[in-house]
Amino acid sequence: MIPSLVNLAAACLVVSPGSGSHAGADRCPGALTVHQAQDGGLVRVRIPGGMLPARVLAALGDWSAELGNGRMELTGRGNLQLRGLMSGAEDELATRLSTHGLLPSPAHDRARNVLASALSGRDGLGALDVRPLVAELDRRLCASVELAELPGRFLFALDDGRGDVAGMRADAAVLGLPGQRFALQLGGQDSGLRLPARVAVTALLVSAQVFLRRRVDERVWRVAELPGGPLTVVPEIELVLGGDVTSGPRVTVPERNPHGTVGRIEQTDGRVALAVGVPLGELTQGRCKLLAELAERQVVLTPWHGVVLTDLSPSAVGAAMSRLVGAGLVLDPTAPALGVSACTGRPGCASALADVRADALAEEPAAAAVAGPQASWSLPVHWSGCARRCGRPTGPVVDVVAGEDGYQVLRDGELFFAGAQADSVRAAAMRARR
Repeated sequence: MIPSLVNLAAACLVVSPGSGSHAGADRCPGALTVHQAQDGGLVRVRIPGGMLPARVLAALGDWSAELGNGRMELTGRGNLQLRGLMSGAEDELATRLSTHGLLPSPAHDRARNVLASALSGRDGLGALDVRPLVAELDRRLCASVELAELPGRFLFALDDGRGDVAGMRADAAVLGLPGQRFALQLGGQDSGLRLPARVAVTALLVSAQVFLRRRVDERVWRVAELPGGPLTVVPEIELVLGGDVTSGPRVTVPERNPHGTVGRIEQTDGRVALAVGVPLGELTQGRCKLLAELAERQVVLTPWHGVVLTDLSPSAVGAAMSRLVGAGLVLDPTAPALGVSACTGRPGCASALADVRADALAEEPAAAAVAGPQASWSLPVHWSGCARRCGRPTGPVVDVVAGEDGYQVLRDGELFFAGAQADSVRAAAMRARR
């Protein structure tokens, strides 16, 4: 039986790792823990590794329109948010999620935060295929009564060695190495511990268990917030894992494109994947239906507001690309829309001082100034409706923050531009990201 839903009074705040200055217990929304926003109920559905059957994506699009306001959003962790749920619709949604396998353990609803390399095992770039490990991690996580207590902010990551998710400061992560081995990372730092692939999931779960034992305050949500920092737990993890662990020299995480891969990708089996950018992560009912129709069996949701359609026949790719672009989706890796994110803003959030999503997406000829060979490697831009900067990506970001008198554009924490007109602010943000 699905437990009663809990309504939250306030949204999750984004606090920099290591601050340890949260106002109270973690209150992130989940599928069963509903945040009451200005535009209605908001739920967050965890999709471990971003791997989702195509038919379920289509169903989610239908449910968002039937039970909510039709707005569904990709999050920075490859999960999905449904907005504007009508009063009393939460229980019906939870029942549907459970029926379709999206709620395997109600007790672990918010704990199932798992990132994974989106193209692992398909394009030949990783050191090893992490897809089977995602399923193992999710199954064993849900089987642990203890780990149901993890905060909704705690994050696991499985990186196949390419570096696409290892740099996202997960609390417990493994980075693939040659020879079927992994490096264990904690809070975005190399722990120095090296593991055979067969114990990678065990190491992640042990790391989470040690975090809970060391966590003496409910205001500590992340490994980096533990007293002394994330590496203080290494000896205890090493002791539990015993002879399966060795030490190794520091591993440098490969530099990653902060906007993810976009466009056509040749798979090693002769088939094709299409990595699709979704502006501001907004998935309408129509977009969900189109993506599900074009997918063979599965889609992969990415933490950079994208969807990967895998295992496509080469003969079908041209027509699929035309339809995707026609739906407002992005397949050009130099498109200025890539790497632009925004919080909810007005009218969905009571704290917001501007409709940041409309301002961020409006047409702006000056955006073409960032086009060129390096455009896809420019800094991300995040629009925030207030100083809390909810949803801000990890790492260096150009911040566009709404205030009482307009916007401020910040780069490296320093004021780059201030203005009240959205078009001039957009142009300044595009200049700042280079």
